[in-house]
This record gives sequence, C-alpha cells and structure tokens, in this order.
Amino acid sequence: MTTHEVAKLLKVGEPTVRAWIHHEELRAVKLGREYRISVKDLEAFVNEHATREPSWTGPK
Repeated sequence: MTTHEVAKLLKVGEPTVRAWIHHEELRAVKLGREYRISVKDLEAFVNEHATREPSWTGPK
C-alpha cells in the first residue's frame, strides 16, 4: 500500500504516515522515492497501538 492509501484508510494525513515511518513505528519499504507498506505490517502497527484486546478473541 502507498502512504496515500494508508492515510486514507486510517483517516490521517500523509505527513503523519511518513512520520510514523521515519520514527520507525510503521515498517515500510522505500522503492525509489516512494514508500510501500505491506498489509501485514499495517495490521501489526494498528494492533500494537490498540487500546484494548479485540472483542473477537473471546475471554481469556
């Protein structure tokens, strides 16, 4: 996914996505002048920043 696609999906600005990449919070691959983010890396980022466990995991 591009930084534009990630920004649109998460409803944040592209500079925010690039800041996450530069601060090494969000893993990305630089191809030329653009960054690409894998779906798995985006899912890991979102899960890492979640405020609680997902409801579908059930009781522990």
